[in-house]
Amino acid sequence: GLRLAGSLHPAPRTIEARARRLVGRMVRPTFVLGLWAALLAALAQGAHLQSSANPIRRVVSMLQAMQQKVEKEGETERKLYEKFQCFCQTAGGDLSASISAAEARVPDVGKDIEAAQGK
Repeated sequence: GLRLAGSLHPAPRTIEARARRLVGRMVRPTFVLGLWAALLAALAQGAHLQSSANPIRRVVSMLQAMQQKVEKEGETERKLYEKFQCFCQTAGGDLSASISAAEARVPDVGKDIEAAQGK
């Protein structure tokens, strides 16, 4: 076939061939645009159906969301409580040990004070 310079396709020989080629190029974008329009219409329809859901279903969904939120908050509070309990137990033990050590040193400190005053 006869080729135009720089063209990968053979040159159309008749008006019919040119018309078919032109229509083929136009159909693809039109088809794609049609698919996009159908997809957008379906999405809009789904959003409308979701917004107009049964009121009872909406309340049930709201309660389920609240339940999940409360469970999450409860878990967070439980972890904080456990940390606080651990702090209380370790801090209490450290404080008791510190008090016992200080009470054991009281007589020695008293003697040191008396010795320092006597000099």
